[in-house]
Amino acid sequence: MSMLTRLFSSNSDDDLEPEEDALPDGAATAAHGHTAGEELSADGLPTGAVSSATPATLDSEAPSRRAGRAQSDVPALDVAARPSLSRATPARTRTRRRQGKRVAIPHGGKKEKQGTALRRPMRPSIRGWIGRGGGEAVNVTAADEFRGTTVQVCGLYPFSVGTGTPMIGVPLGKNLSTGASVCCDPISWFQRAQLISNPSMFVLGKPGLGKSSLTRRMAAGLAGYGTIPLVLGDLKPDYVDLIQALDGQVIPLGRGRGYLNILDPGEASEAAQRLRDEAARALERADELAHEVNAADPSEDTDERAAEVGKLRKHAAKVQRLAHQVLADAHGRRHTMIAALLTILRSQPPTDREETIIDRALKYLDEHHEGIPVLADLLRVIQEAPDEIRQVALDRGDIARYKAITEDLEASLIGLTTGGRLGEVFSQQTTTPMRRDRPVVYDVSSIDDSEGDLQAAILLACWSAGFGTVNVAAALADAKLEPRRHYFVILDELWRALRAGRGMVDRVDALTRLNRARGVGLAMISHTMSDLLALATAEDQMKAKGFVERSGMVICGGLPGAEMPLLTSAVPMSIAEQGMLTSWQDPPAWDAVSGHESEPPGRGRFLIKVGGRPGIPVRVELTAAEKDVNDTNKLWHATSRAGRAAAPLPTDPVNVEILP
Repeated sequence: MSMLTRLFSSNSDDDLEPEEDALPDGAATAAHGHTAGEELSADGLPTGAVSSATPATLDSEAPSRRAGRAQSDVPALDVAARPSLSRATPARTRTRRRQGKRVAIPHGGKKEKQGTALRRPMRPSIRGWIGRGGGEAVNVTAADEFRGTTVQVCGLYPFSVGTGTPMIGVPLGKNLSTGASVCCDPISWFQRAQLISNPSMFVLGKPGLGKSSLTRRMAAGLAGYGTIPLVLGDLKPDYVDLIQALDGQVIPLGRGRGYLNILDPGEASEAAQRLRDEAARALERADELAHEVNAADPSEDTDERAAEVGKLRKHAAKVQRLAHQVLADAHGRRHTMIAALLTILRSQPPTDREETIIDRALKYLDEHHEGIPVLADLLRVIQEAPDEIRQVALDRGDIARYKAITEDLEASLIGLTTGGRLGEVFSQQTTTPMRRDRPVVYDVSSIDDSEGDLQAAILLACWSAGFGTVNVAAALADAKLEPRRHYFVILDELWRALRAGRGMVDRVDALTRLNRARGVGLAMISHTMSDLLALATAEDQMKAKGFVERSGMVICGGLPGAEMPLLTSAVPMSIAEQGMLTSWQDPPAWDAVSGHESEPPGRGRFLIKVGGRPGIPVRVELTAAEKDVNDTNKLWHATSRAGRAAAPLPTDPVNVEILP
């Protein structure tokens, strides 16, 4: 054992074992009071050293770094004084780590437990793992870069490297947090990605921030995927240019522009006839096969043909049920629309007896009227008082009682057939029937905002006609007479229809509740939650709130801070997400350089929420090809000029030439 080891081992409290090579040349321990650079004699004392009055120590809990003032448990070593020019004050020492130990070195230090190993870094550096066997690279090679044309490079999308946002759906723009591409639409997220429970979305945001642009982007992308967009009521118009660009059907409605007959079954009658014909063909084929099976030789195998007979008869029964369902659905839609118009006209729903009379009158028209009836035909049937209608009116055989019961109903129908607030648009045959194989938009922009009742009535009529067409397409696809078609239905300005009158929420709820079973993606658009909750009764308010709660996804633009309590009651949101939405509704700043207002901070920015998951902030980026169809300020492109008005027509009878 070396001299240094003996000195350290004499202290029972010290667990350090410095190695012999731990001290630099000329260094000694503080316990002997040696200083760096002194020469040691054979007994371990420096030449000419004197005894130290206060022996040094290496105890880690010494209050001072001076060895001469430290408290030590090592017994002092009295040595004979020897003449020397060196200082007798003990030098400070410190320790150095070596292979998990601490060894004494000059300038002092602290004690550490034996066996402490160096910790391996948790993550590799840019050159790889540090240490032996880690594969650290000397040089970091730059990534390969390739150049190609836009025709070739576009084939690389979608990129193979994953991101934090789903890459399934219509590309919308960039994630505001990560810069990654965001793809989203209710149909793709329901059908392919299976991220939402039903293919619907509710869009909220203040006016002018891009709600319609977001919906147009989804409609255009879904049209490329094979989904047919249906805009059931465009009040501004915001979707006419897009549907025209998609080679769709634009149906104008309004006074002097176009009419919509709410008693028109649309394509339901034709579809029902096709279904009945298909059922008849299936039964005929089944009878032929059954006759062949019965006439076949007993030794012949007829099991396959017998099974085919059973399949054909099941198919015929199914198709017959579909034909009945199509006609029943058309009857229900017509009944619902008449009741909705009466609700808007009266500001209250019709009575139970009146709805029963309307139902029986519609069935009477289907049986006895040739062609497509209009509201005037319905009024005439009620006034004629056939026995079928008098029975449900409960007139007790008294015609005077019947006229008293139907007086209010006749008055309302007269208002709908002879003009008034609502009658002109719905009193004639449909101008342009809707097709089920092309994108469609009902252009109702000619109706002024001051005519809220007429707007609500036309919106409901458009929704009824659109969903009726969807049901017809689904029935024909179930019968394998046409290919399966998926539709993306857009219900813009939803709040206008909800405020039209009591009972309107139930009508909208009945139209929108079964969108998943019908194979329809649904987009409902409104401004704020306050618009949905500004209804007369608490029951209607809860039903309107359910539109948001039942939606597969909720997309929010800029909203005021007062909306946050109402919004968070339906959609869970964090404090950061609420602050993001309120910051997006700030007005634009004034640009002193250009002299114009800059872009609003929330334009094109939306937060995609799916249940309680963290929202995805995205900025919608429009391409050059779609900027024209998204331009809603076309009337402001030309500068207004105060030119001279045209000369008035001459009023002098002498100078007026009357043509034959």
